[in-house]
Amino acid sequence: MSFACENGRCKTPCWMRRVLLAAGFYHLLFAVWANCWPHLWFDWIGMEQPNHPILWQAVGFLMGFMGLGLVLAAKDPVKHWVMVLVGFTKFTLGIIAFGVGLFQGDIPLRSIWMVMVADVIWWAPFAGILWASLRAHAGVPPMRSEPLSIAEAAASYSLSNGKTLAQASESKLLVLVFLRHFGCTFTRQILRGLENIQKEAHAHGAELVLVHMLQNGKETRYLGERSGVARIADPRCELYRAFGLGKGGFIELFGPHVWWRGALAIFKGCGVGHLAGDGLQMPGAFLFRDGQIISSQPARSAADLPDLSELFKSLPAPA
Repeated sequence: MSFACENGRCKTPCWMRRVLLAAGFYHLLFAVWANCWPHLWFDWIGMEQPNHPILWQAVGFLMGFMGLGLVLAAKDPVKHWVMVLVGFTKFTLGIIAFGVGLFQGDIPLRSIWMVMVADVIWWAPFAGILWASLRAHAGVPPMRSEPLSIAEAAASYSLSNGKTLAQASESKLLVLVFLRHFGCTFTRQILRGLENIQKEAHAHGAELVLVHMLQNGKETRYLGERSGVARIADPRCELYRAFGLGKGGFIELFGPHVWWRGALAIFKGCGVGHLAGDGLQMPGAFLFRDGQIISSQPARSAADLPDLSELFKSLPAPA
């Protein structure tokens, strides 16, 4: 989902503004209710009234401030994503707290309608707004409505040695490794094992070429001693699109598999850095020769690393 922004305001779907307005007015009404009738909620769910209703009234005031913030954020949900995150966090904690209280027997089951109205019905739409905000702020919008063809891309983009991708592929087989942003723990994992990847590429008579999303020359601070490897700068992700690599969805970027592989990578010392590129862009690896893709390995998740052994299976064994 892309967003056009003018004068600092992003044009977002109407449902986002309506959801924030509805949630905001609900929490304002809750604030009035909690302060005017502090015992009513406990009577409805069959719990003992609190000895100090002023604490419940204080909760009402906090909900009132949040409601006011949500009403103001409805003017531009994507721009005011922090307020949406506050609401999403409140709903998540409310659902968890209700579940714990229900499990421990502190809250009766008949009060489930309260948590449905207060938290559950808002959780999914707020999650959708946050996901849209992430795509709007972290994604790089394409310059063209249609991606370049392979031939156009190969003629337009040049390696760090000055040759175009088309020219470089005439003399030898290329192993194109499209990276995620340089702060990604999986990119850092690839860079740590770059020497082994280069050796495997050379064993098959191929040259390794890294494709990244920074302006030309800015990648050297991340490559360090590995700056001698051939590379292509693609800050608009046009080469990525030409090779069929798009933006990842929620599961591809934040699914359980990604979290598990990410935890292992961090445990191995790869770490996580700041966002240096399009955080939504998916990676991949390709064999490229004479302006054509010989073998492809597009990533199915952000955690997928290039498997050169599998990539070279379609080629004859090296001499």
